[in-house]
Amino acid sequence: MSDKKNPEKSGKTSDAEFADAGLDRRWHLATTPREIALTELEYSLFRSFEAFSKWQVEGMAVASGRNLSASDGAILNVIAMRDRPKGITEIGRLLNRDDVTNVQYTIRKLIQEGLIEKTTKDNRRKGVNYTTTPKGLEVIQRYVALRKSLLIKLTEPIQGMNAHLENGSHILDLMTGIYEQAARVAATHRNPVEDEE
Repeated sequence: MSDKKNPEKSGKTSDAEFADAGLDRRWHLATTPREIALTELEYSLFRSFEAFSKWQVEGMAVASGRNLSASDGAILNVIAMRDRPKGITEIGRLLNRDDVTNVQYTIRKLIQEGLIEKTTKDNRRKGVNYTTTPKGLEVIQRYVALRKSLLIKLTEPIQGMNAHLENGSHILDLMTGIYEQAARVAATHRNPVEDEE
């Protein structure tokens, strides 16, 4: 196959190959078909993450009557997962987070709200686990009911939705690993930040 017929191999792409119903899909992050495809996914991730965060905030507000962030809701649900207490390290691992300080802040907030509690009286950070309180479980049960009656119901008319969701989850999991590897390489070879004069 010649380079003219295989733009990904040659790295060159004609204007026609960028056209999509008359729309030019090129921008500063994307100059080849592969770059465009990845950039479109990233742009979708930005929008999806914000939409998902809005849903979590509003859903948890209905369920709890409190102003909980998307992170608060996520951590509350992860602590309740499998009905097993979890420590900060495990919570971070399950959510792919390494911002321990922010996770600790959310833990303190959820304790103050009476939604979770320590499973030990030992105040040392290492070995401390957290579990949902009866009040926290009530909030989660209301959230689950709202999620079923509203969010899940909105997906029911979509043909083949289960397969779409499964494929989407698989692609996102693959991309998570790729982004993690790229981040590790970038961090390894990062130049020192120069102080501004």
